Amino acid sequence: MLAVAASLTSMVAGYSGDGNDDGGEAAEIRTRAQALRREALQLADDDASASKAFGAAFRLDPGPERDEAIRSASVKAAASSAVLGKRATAAIDDLSWLATRGNRSLVADVVVAFGALRAAVAGARTNVSFDLGSLRSTGTGLEQVRRQHPDLWAAVENLNAAMDRIDEVTAAIDHRAAPTDTD
Repeated sequence: MLAVAASLTSMVAGYSGDGNDDGGEAAEIRTRAQALRREALQLADDDASASKAFGAAFRLDPGPERDEAIRSASVKAAASSAVLGKRATAAIDDLSWLATRGNRSLVADVVVAFGALRAAVAGARTNVSFDLGSLRSTGTGLEQVRRQHPDLWAAVENLNAAMDRIDEVTAAIDHRAAPTDTD
């Protein structure tokens, strides 16, 4: 979803400059979005690898080795999803710029890009939260998880805030993309 959002951002930015690729803000956004699209695919692969290790840990026979494997895999999987979410969150500003200053004819593409970006953020938030919650299967309470992994715990809160921000910007422009007023 992050790659889709980045691709749409790149496209809208490409149609929002003066056409000379003069290094203006739209050109800079396009360059960042193209880099993010490439990075997003790698982040998705990294996250898949972390998830595979996570699943393997749960298939081990019960005991201390399994508990340690779950602890390690849970934290690594949460960290992987947090990185993806952080990169998605960083893209909000560029898409917000396009929402207000980009090519107005492409507002529907901006709204769709925000939808994909929100899905990426929501997926990352859900995965970080789930992975941290999985530490309970090793006898660790959520308060202990919060104390042991404050950065990952904070990532969940940051991703929640990012979804709220995306929702606010999208609500402010959605009427331009999908008018519903019949007057």
